[in-house]
Amino acid sequence: MKDSEKYTNRELSWLKFNYRILSEARDKTNPLFERLKFLSITSSNLDEFFMIRVASLKDMVDVDYEKRDIAGMTPKEQIRAILRETHEFVNLQYSTYHRSLMPALRQEGLLLLHRHEDLNKEQKAYVDQYFEEQIYPVLTPMAVDSSRPFPLIRNKSLNIAALLEKKQDLADKVEERRKAKSGKKKSEDEKEKGEPELEFATVQVPSVLPRFIKIPSEKEGTVSIIFLEEIIERHIQKLFMNYKVISAHPYRIMRNADFSIDEDEAEDLLKEIEKQLKKRQWGAAIRLEIEDKMDGRLLKILKDELELKDADVFPINGPLDLTFLMKLYGIDGFDRLKAPKYFPKPHPAISPEENLFDRIAKGDILLHHPYQSFDPVVDFVRQASKDPKVLAIKQTLYRVSGNSPIIASLAEAAENGKQVTVLVELKARFDEENNINWAKKLEKAGCHVIYGLKGLKTHSKITLVVRNEEEGIRRYVHLGTGNYNDSTAKLYTDMGLFTCRRMIGEDATAVFNMLSGYSEPVGWNRLALAPLWLRDKFEYLIRRETEHAKQGREAFIIAKMNSLCDKEIIDLLYEAGQAGVRIELIIRGICCLRAGVAGLSENIRVRSIVGTFLEHSRVFYFHNDGQEEVYLSSADWMPRNLDKRVEILFPVEDEELKAEVIHILQIQLEDTLKAHILKPDDMYEKVDKRGKKLLCAQEYFCAEATDRAEQTVRQETMRSFIPMEGEHREQKE
Repeated sequence: MKDSEKYTNRELSWLKFNYRILSEARDKTNPLFERLKFLSITSSNLDEFFMIRVASLKDMVDVDYEKRDIAGMTPKEQIRAILRETHEFVNLQYSTYHRSLMPALRQEGLLLLHRHEDLNKEQKAYVDQYFEEQIYPVLTPMAVDSSRPFPLIRNKSLNIAALLEKKQDLADKVEERRKAKSGKKKSEDEKEKGEPELEFATVQVPSVLPRFIKIPSEKEGTVSIIFLEEIIERHIQKLFMNYKVISAHPYRIMRNADFSIDEDEAEDLLKEIEKQLKKRQWGAAIRLEIEDKMDGRLLKILKDELELKDADVFPINGPLDLTFLMKLYGIDGFDRLKAPKYFPKPHPAISPEENLFDRIAKGDILLHHPYQSFDPVVDFVRQASKDPKVLAIKQTLYRVSGNSPIIASLAEAAENGKQVTVLVELKARFDEENNINWAKKLEKAGCHVIYGLKGLKTHSKITLVVRNEEEGIRRYVHLGTGNYNDSTAKLYTDMGLFTCRRMIGEDATAVFNMLSGYSEPVGWNRLALAPLWLRDKFEYLIRRETEHAKQGREAFIIAKMNSLCDKEIIDLLYEAGQAGVRIELIIRGICCLRAGVAGLSENIRVRSIVGTFLEHSRVFYFHNDGQEEVYLSSADWMPRNLDKRVEILFPVEDEELKAEVIHILQIQLEDTLKAHILKPDDMYEKVDKRGKKLLCAQEYFCAEATDRAEQTVRQETMRSFIPMEGEHREQKE
């Protein structure tokens, strides 16, 4: 094989991932409203993909960058392949919408009206009044002429483009009528004028208003909905009274949202990022979505003004921006069409009445979100903020929720006189503004705030609490695979570890000293950090399994992550597999490794699980000749994680917890309902269920967490009824 044939292009692999999500929207065994949610996710995913990944490739093409990726493709070749694939994907999105989801919704009594022309008399009267009272006051029509240049169209905003013909004013009409009566012929100049000159105008569909509006239904017991842009289009003539509207059609622009900062030149990183955020709305246009029936003259104006080619234009047969389906999911009266909502369960080892530090001192605790509640992590910081024995709290924050209880506790801790150090990563994409606001709030409360490291993103998830106890100083640590975000912790699968092991505590202190003072420790006890040590650690662990296989010993690797695209790691996995190491990879998204290819990777299997929750945890198992080792991490096997970010790999050392992690991996390897298997032709297929037990790993973990929580309640209830020995003797007497 050629070297480039051993790998799959990263961007095309991501598109395959989005196809896997779309397959869930097309799967009729899923509840109908869950299918709407999956289709919405494919649309929001595609938006971000173009704003960042495609935008980055276009930047490379603009500067004539022609270096090939590991799959042998230049940026220009990648863009061509992406656009070709995306056009097919969008067609399948809307085929799913029209041919599968809309008929099913109608059958269940939910009618989405896509054309204002289809309204009946009562509905027309309702939307006309709604327009006058609710919509018209908010609209801002913008015409384009010699005195008014083409306006700046905001990124991702929905707009309506209109082609206008200026009406004759009264003086022109009188003169034309006078000439007609006198029998005078038109002058040569008048004949040469020909067709009237047409002008372009646009109006933004207000994002402050609901995208869809309930209207009176023809049939009792049904719900009818019309789109906001359809109501505006019905009344667009009222926005341009001195013009005749020739045609009007919706459109949507995607812009380059990938900005880079020269941190060497930026005197104040916070101010520089704030400045760049304002530019994000006005980056170069990279994608244009239009109604498929758009007037060709309108389309030409948009393409010329936005400097786009035909391949960048996506004609849509249906409503633009399918992310509205996520809001449609919340409509009342259709709970029967949704999956039962799962509520995270309490951890069986943590009692709400018990001091969390006392419990951690008894032994390590493994958390598995969202099956088990994220509350202990919030309580860890909250209790630390109030505990008089706590001297210091140190934490890294990458993405936090909009109303974060962790931020509130950190601020309270500083106000209570504790030493609080927080690294807030300002370069967390699309969370920059949120993180800037939190950083300012923490500083005002008296926290010492670090704005990340120059040239690196701090992606690690670690909290250190330093406590003064009778035996002396003790360090309590939380390490996680996911963000300190109490909202996404209900949607993302992640793992976390509470420990007060001395060696991990020492490492945690070294981590924060490195982040705040740039001091590199001589060595590490248990943790491995990127960008200096983590790659070496992974390479050592894989090579060790390879050596065991070469010596005829059992060798086995299980690795679970979001993405795999690092060439050096992939090559080591190929080498390990060829030496006889059995390798099971559970990779949600991008996978540049080719699995099951003869002579290359027969011993490697790759599966992707796409379900109700977003698979987000990073877990690594190495058989190690029977001395099994299990690690959790914030890092994927990607160059950016291993070489350009601060990431942490940490071991699970408690034998019971290690067995628990291995159990979780085994259940995922047995999933037959939501797992997609990567084939040698680079296509993914659902697991062949014939002769196999039907198992959905996510549903299994929900049931398991529920059973364990209920069992704990039963045990506590029983204990409350069992009298102590003395009481029992008194009762007998």
